[in-house]
Amino acid sequence: MIPPPAPAASLLDALDPEQRAVAEALRGPVRVLAGAGTGKTRAITHRIAHGVATGVYAPTEVLAVTFTTRAAGEMRQRLRTLGAGGVQARTFHAAALRQLRYFWPHVHGSDLPTLTESKLGMIAGACRRQRLRTDQAQLRDLASEVEWAKVSNVGPDDYARIATARRREVTGLDAETVGRVFGAYEDVKRAEGRMDMEDVLLLTAGLLAEDERVAAQVRRQYKWFVVDEFQDVSPLQSALLDLWLGGRDEICVVGDPAQTIYSFAGANADYLRDFPRKFPGTTSVELVRNYRSTPEIVQTASTLLAGTPSQGVALRSQQPAGSPVGFSPQPDEVAEAEATAARILELKKTGHPLGEIAVLFRINAQSEAFEEALTARKIPYVVRGAGRFFERPEVREAVTRIRGAARSAPGEDLVETVRSTLAGMGWTSVPPTARGQTRDRWESWQALVDQAEEFSAGEGTRHEDPLNAFVDDLDRRAAEQHAPVADGVTLATFHAAKGLEWDAVFCVGLQDGTLPITYAETPAQVEEERRLLYVGVTRARRELRLSWSAARNPGGRGSRRPSRFLDPVLPDSARPAEPSTRRRGAMTCRECGRPLTTPVEKKRARCEDCPASYDEALFERLREWRKTRAEEEKVPAFVVFSDATLQMIAEVRPGNETELLRISGIGRSKLDKYGDDVLALLA
Repeated sequence: MIPPPAPAASLLDALDPEQRAVAEALRGPVRVLAGAGTGKTRAITHRIAHGVATGVYAPTEVLAVTFTTRAAGEMRQRLRTLGAGGVQARTFHAAALRQLRYFWPHVHGSDLPTLTESKLGMIAGACRRQRLRTDQAQLRDLASEVEWAKVSNVGPDDYARIATARRREVTGLDAETVGRVFGAYEDVKRAEGRMDMEDVLLLTAGLLAEDERVAAQVRRQYKWFVVDEFQDVSPLQSALLDLWLGGRDEICVVGDPAQTIYSFAGANADYLRDFPRKFPGTTSVELVRNYRSTPEIVQTASTLLAGTPSQGVALRSQQPAGSPVGFSPQPDEVAEAEATAARILELKKTGHPLGEIAVLFRINAQSEAFEEALTARKIPYVVRGAGRFFERPEVREAVTRIRGAARSAPGEDLVETVRSTLAGMGWTSVPPTARGQTRDRWESWQALVDQAEEFSAGEGTRHEDPLNAFVDDLDRRAAEQHAPVADGVTLATFHAAKGLEWDAVFCVGLQDGTLPITYAETPAQVEEERRLLYVGVTRARRELRLSWSAARNPGGRGSRRPSRFLDPVLPDSARPAEPSTRRRGAMTCRECGRPLTTPVEKKRARCEDCPASYDEALFERLREWRKTRAEEEKVPAFVVFSDATLQMIAEVRPGNETELLRISGIGRSKLDKYGDDVLALLA
């Protein structure tokens, strides 16, 4: 049963001055710039309820649209509680699909095309038509690119020109090829009588634009519009909204340009910024009272954006003072994860609910170190927006292949075996240049390479067969991290954390190269990375800790710097000199006696800076031989032997098989395969 409309006065009494200004602006156009944690949903639902209570709005004539099913459900629940349960609150797609299903049969006299849940099958068919061989990750990247093109009103014929101008990229494919796949996809889709989610908006817009009767009926039905998260509107959604309005201006939009983090998917915050220019006479209201976070957190968030193109409204915290924001420089990623987990354990021991704690990072592959550190302390966790590290398909397959390699060739060099195994799956030493599933998969594989290097230089030195010991260690981690979770710490990317909040938030991995990510090259892309950090910081209510690591692996050269975005907020105490990498019992250089830091240095037993004591002419002959063998076998050169292994051969000049086997990187199978060639070169 729908509650009756609430008294108008009591609705307004529950609001702060800025929220009340929103609720009282019942006639459009209205723009609300709502900072993080300022109660925007409260403001717009009370505005709608106030309009219903005063008789300005008929509930059935209001359409409130947002971007996620969860947000639409929350809005409907609040409206019911406020006595405005007859109002339609839907996502853009749900609202358009409802209209399309009603009008399509009347206009076309035929059934609506079948809505497909996934593009992948049709994208694969389009690739076959173009005689392209693609894997699952590349198919997903192509599907995402087709989605971007369609929501941006870019057709197949224009794709190459526009995508090149906007520096769009699908790893391994040029823009012309992607455009042809896009066109073939549309052909396959039509032949199968299907439509995708973008077609729902396109076909609805087409009906409204081409049939005045349909447009008139929709406009009679809906006279008042409210759009939440307006900074995320795409060109296609904006066009549909204009058709719904039909030249009217009874619209209220709500958003925050400082939280625009989906430009890569077609979102365009200019629609929010330029709203008053499009709708003269706009009433603009800024929500500035932050009810979520302590003053210390709000000040940090505001300083991150101050003086930049992303600067938003001037937030003022309404919470009492709290603890200072924590800054935690760490020597390496393992130490960073350990320090984070140790602090979470302290919070747990003091009664802090684990469900009110989150660890946020830039990419999913970063989760594994934190999964391991939390598991070691028996702290349950949930990974939001992705499977746990060892549950991800590319990781499961990689571990299976590495296990098979260890069984078939025990005693082989650990790092080289992992590298060559992953190379057979598509891993390369150089990362893909574009974002997407291909890049995400590469990051997962690279995490396994890093683990192999770390294990080889540390724990692996205590085993006769480091490769099998490493496989056992991977199996242990996977088994321990599969424990069921009821209430646990949230691990999530900054993107997946949008719209959520926790009492305690740890923003981790905040070093240049990770945030901003390496493929953010243009000023606009870098600025979006800054807003991503802002979104992460503003998820915290009471405790916020920001951390980064100087090196990827323990013992690594500590050359990484804190994210450039942290420069305006870092206290002097968080700007230490490079952390020392000297360890008790560390390996030392055979030439100068200094401690060795990187796995490559330890494999060479020599600092990178020390002059080579090997025969450089012999080394070049070995490299030429390796190149020829790699071309014959159609494998990357390092799969035959790494440079470090060739340098050791040129330095030691082994004279027989026994001496060859003593060199790091040469196991029994490589000896059988390449030993005669190498010894012949040495002779």
